[in-house]
Amino acid sequence: MDDTPHIDRAAALLALHSGPGFVIPNAWDAGSARILEQAGFPAIATTSAGVAWSLGVPDGGGLDADRMFERIAEIVAAVQVPVSADLEAGYGDHPEDVARTVARAVGLGAAGANLEDAVAGRLFGIDEAAERVAAARAAAPAGTFVLNARTDAYFVDTLEGDPFAETVERARRYVDAGADAIFVPGVDDPDAIRRLAAEIPAPLNLVAGLTPTVIPAPSLFQLGVRRVSIGGGLARAVLSAVERAGRELRETGTLGFLDGAMPYREAQRRFGA
Repeated sequence: MDDTPHIDRAAALLALHSGPGFVIPNAWDAGSARILEQAGFPAIATTSAGVAWSLGVPDGGGLDADRMFERIAEIVAAVQVPVSADLEAGYGDHPEDVARTVARAVGLGAAGANLEDAVAGRLFGIDEAAERVAAARAAAPAGTFVLNARTDAYFVDTLEGDPFAETVERARRYVDAGADAIFVPGVDDPDAIRRLAAEIPAPLNLVAGLTPTVIPAPSLFQLGVRRVSIGGGLARAVLSAVERAGRELRETGTLGFLDGAMPYREAQRRFGA
């Protein structure tokens, strides 16, 4: 099998991390991915939260790996731009499980992936987490797959100690283990973000809109962030719109929610060949 297109997409995704900063939106199905590609984004990520919610289950392990991979495959097949897959914590207890998960994502044509270092609100020990990153890197050599190692030091409630110091230590270990970029959800203090970008020896990825303090992408770029994702934010916005429309329809029978909606013919055109 010729893997040149896959490697080209991985190279294109990696190159985006060398620029002044880019936004990578998170799709949850083939349709949302197609719309985001048509909006002009150079790459798309998946969202485990959005996928889980679209299938009627909660995020955080509520969906088994097979169903998640089915959705990832549909998204990759629907677009031409590189896709970074949300692989949660790697779907397994051991580094070899993580390696199999990453190899599976490569086989589906994903250009990269996020890999988390926490399960059920608890961080893996730093040595174990670094071993899992190393296993992921071994399954997808550098240059063929963009490995975005996520650390939840700011996101878990069980951390004892300074989340900044923990994040930097873990980030450096993950980079040494082969990570191409570091993803730090849950931090929204501008000074901390600036310091993280300066001390982490790899491009920094933050998720916008996850915390009460919302920092727009241009401001994050000015702080040194290279990659801005949205996580389940778009999916939450869509679900909120569905709920508002449903309430209006049930309570008043009016159709105000259709104001500004894409016409049927336009939707058909968007999904045409």
